[in-house]
Amino acid sequence: MEEPEMQLKVKKVTDKFTESLYVLANEPSVALFRLQEHVRRSLPELAQHKSDMQSWEEQSQGAIYTVEYACSAIKNMTDSSVYFKSIDSLLKNSITMKEQLNSSQGRSTITPQPKNHPGTS
Repeated sequence: MEEPEMQLKVKKVTDKFTESLYVLANEPSVALFRLQEHVRRSLPELAQHKSDMQSWEEQSQGAIYTVEYACSAIKNMTDSSVYFKSIDSLLKNSITMKEQLNSSQGRSTITPQPKNHPGTS
């Protein structure tokens, strides 16, 4: 009878030992410790990545603003071509009218050269 009784005791001891090992391996404090170690190792690298990303975001925002400003300036320059055409047309009309006035008054369209005063070179 000792043999089956001994086997039962050995089985109980091994079951308790297995259960203790399982509890120890899966105990929340062990899991929290492993998690804490992971965070401790990963956090500096993640913080550096965050800092780099913020820096890149600031640089890209500055570049986007510059490009938008340049596009706006070019659009305004394109829009102003209408005004330059109008000014060109008005200048041509003014020159034509001046020539008509000069011809009707018998004047030449050539402007006289300024005369040198005595004593100046």
